[in-house]
Amino acid sequence: MGKRVLIKGPRVQDVGYRLFLLNEAERLRISCFQADNVGKDAVVLFDGNETQTEEFIKFVKNEFPKHALIEDVEVSDYGDNITSVEAYSRRLMIEQLGKIVDVGLSMLNKQDEMINKQDGMIKKQDETLNEIRGLRKDLRSFVEERFAKLEHEIATIKEKIGLN
Repeated sequence: MGKRVLIKGPRVQDVGYRLFLLNEAERLRISCFQADNVGKDAVVLFDGNETQTEEFIKFVKNEFPKHALIEDVEVSDYGDNITSVEAYSRRLMIEQLGKIVDVGLSMLNKQDEMINKQDGMIKKQDETLNEIRGLRKDLRSFVEERFAKLEHEIATIKEKIGLN
């Protein structure tokens, strides 16, 4: 007779729990194993001989992944078919690879967003530099006109006071 383990707590998922339990099931050479996230909990089905079953239940009740927060572990009998460890392992690997692809795509999207923001910042920087260049030209012509006027006025003053 197989067993069903319900693991409850505020942090059961996204902490590597299923992989953690699969590793122990394989270590104990349990032949049938599957684990699924259901709601915010995890449900584990497994079947093994009496020693394997006792050791696995003891492990599930006493060992947790590093970041898991567990409130309760309920164990009950389970009479239906349970997936082989090998089949479940393949399924979990494919699922985890899918998550990796999603994370990778999300990272690429974020990178694209950052590049677009940088492009916008560079465009704004170029606009600002062009404005500054324009202001420098305006300022230069203004200063040149003022100096020319001052030089003319100084020459006129020197002429009137006889310093020429």
